[in-house]
Amino acid sequence: MADERDAPTPKDPEGAVDVPDAKQTQDQGQPDPAAGRLAGPDPDLVAGATGTRPNRAAVIGEGVRWTSIWALRIAIILVTLWIVKQLLGPLWIAILPILLGLVLATVLWPPTRWLRSKGLGPAPAAAISVISGLVIFLGAMTAIGSSVASQAPDLAKQASAGVAEVQDWAQGAPLNLKEDDISQGFKALTDKISESAAQIAGGVVGGITSTLQVFVTLLLALLLAFFFIKDGPRFAPWVRRAAGDQVGGHLTEVFARMWGTLGGYIRGQALVSAIDAVFIGAGLAILGVPLWLPLATVTFFAGFIPIVGATVAGALAVLVALVSTSFTKALIVLAIVIIVQQIEGNLLQPLIQSRSMNLHAGLVILSVTVGSHMYGIIGAFLAVPATALLLVFLRYLQEQIDLRSGTFGPGELEFVTEEGRLAAELTVAQHTPKS
Repeated sequence: MADERDAPTPKDPEGAVDVPDAKQTQDQGQPDPAAGRLAGPDPDLVAGATGTRPNRAAVIGEGVRWTSIWALRIAIILVTLWIVKQLLGPLWIAILPILLGLVLATVLWPPTRWLRSKGLGPAPAAAISVISGLVIFLGAMTAIGSSVASQAPDLAKQASAGVAEVQDWAQGAPLNLKEDDISQGFKALTDKISESAAQIAGGVVGGITSTLQVFVTLLLALLLAFFFIKDGPRFAPWVRRAAGDQVGGHLTEVFARMWGTLGGYIRGQALVSAIDAVFIGAGLAILGVPLWLPLATVTFFAGFIPIVGATVAGALAVLVALVSTSFTKALIVLAIVIIVQQIEGNLLQPLIQSRSMNLHAGLVILSVTVGSHMYGIIGAFLAVPATALLLVFLRYLQEQIDLRSGTFGPGELEFVTEEGRLAAELTVAQHTPKS
């Protein structure tokens, strides 16, 4: 019997092409008649390994799939945030005192901590700090309040007169603007200011109910600040007991960072605003500009709304100097304002608040715009610290990603608390492959 290996290879009808067997068909990835499909690997999946060009449709499909997945995730997050906002909206009357109480607590905590280090109990130390802070604030407001209140109408008249003088100057050389265009622009501006002023006045002192609501909000904020600085040190241990060592360690670390950021921002901004008010007020007094004390007071409080508040306060000071003194002195006031703000932005804030807490100017403006649009003056005041706290949380998430991906180790990062360091080490241990 002849050996099968010696048998001739089958030919096609033309006798020119060999007919591959089933095994050869599978090895070459050709259609297998018996299976009815490609028996070999998908060329799209091995394109990178073989060095061949990937299928364009597969690349586009992968991009569309990735975009769709992330679009769905982002949509779910946005819908969740909207639902949370809708649920918390009716509770704003309770949330606002909590936020203001936290701001006050960051200012009152350093003296409370010092008193407790001297052996005083938590409650007496907190009470002394709150009462002392309230007395100092009311005393300062009483000292300058009468002067500011008596000169406030004059300040408004001087500002209006300054606007009118600027309008007359714009009609002359070199601008030569038309009176109708200027009038319409200033009318729209003054109408907007009047509308905003009416809203602010109606929200603050627009009746007995509003006045009582403001008083109750401030009183609640003060009481909450007392409890925050009295019982605050017990908060982190309670969180660790409730959430467990690892999750509690992460929460302790991120809350400690947020608390440090908020306290540093509020105390630093108060000091920076006070320095701005002192230097600008001194410059106005030396130049003989009237209403310098109300202008200095406005500068201090406007400083808590970065960039926007300082700009408005500076413009107000220049307008008053323009009307009450001369064009030359108004230019000097403008130079003083610019110099003081440049020193503030480039020297005081980096030294007092440290660069790690600074926000980009564009982000600050967007935060203030959104905050003021949603919640008015109080929203503009809380917008920047809220944004700073959000960035602290995002930076902490970035650190956790770096730890899990092996970019950094726990020893290369700085931690505020020992619990945070231990939680980071446990995270790295859990995600390190076993050898």
